[in-house]
Amino acid sequence: MRSQNGHPWPPFSTRASHVLSQSANRKPRRGSAHHDQLNAETINELHLAFEAARHDDAVRVVVLAGAGEKAFVAGADISELASLTPLHAQAASRRGQAMMLGIERLGKPVIARIQGYALGGGLELAMCCHLRIASEKAKVGLPEITLGLIPGFGGTQRLARLAGRGAALELTLTGTPIDAARAHALGVLTRVVAPEKLDAEIDALAEQLAASAPQALRGILETILIGGENGIEAGLDYEAKAFGLCFSTADMREGTQAFLERRKATFTGD
Repeated sequence: MRSQNGHPWPPFSTRASHVLSQSANRKPRRGSAHHDQLNAETINELHLAFEAARHDDAVRVVVLAGAGEKAFVAGADISELASLTPLHAQAASRRGQAMMLGIERLGKPVIARIQGYALGGGLELAMCCHLRIASEKAKVGLPEITLGLIPGFGGTQRLARLAGRGAALELTLTGTPIDAARAHALGVLTRVVAPEKLDAEIDALAEQLAASAPQALRGILETILIGGENGIEAGLDYEAKAFGLCFSTADMREGTQAFLERRKATFTGD
């Protein structure tokens, strides 16, 4: 499959209408049955996939899912980590951080479909997505302390922002996974639904977002991110600029006219 600009999509990508479904799956190493671990190859594939999505105007929403029903992403590839030198480990951390920061700053909503375990790098990957919809059977955690490590792909920063400093310290210092109900109560998960309703919930949400005005979606994502990173004054300044930019779009005129005419708006991305 090729993107709108003619470039081939990376592996494990499918698109329906304006929604791109991207899998975090990878081919297992010879002799391994694991499809659900983050390694250097997977990080590169995800980077390529999201860069393609960034530049494809036909993509308005991305759904990121794991392989099968047992895990979203169970964590990093420990066999790969064990062979790293300190300098190589730091470089690997920065590559993973950059990929996930790219997802967070995509300018298009990214929904994580969490159907099982999301541990370590898996939870870090989920937390860089804008919305995290999970099965009631999901378990999440940052267990790196049990390996003598700390989270290396942004987990310390995003967990503290989502759940607060106290919960972030508890979960990272103990490494103990928590169930979906507690993760939802802490703000780590956006919604939790019965396993059999997970796909329908995500499909409905993705369709709702894909029907929205792309410039308005981008403005909301960027304004909240900037305010969270740089403080309320920077956020308010960017909000005013993004608000004004919406008035240059045909979608804004369509939205206001549809409201006045009491009909549903059709947003084209113009």
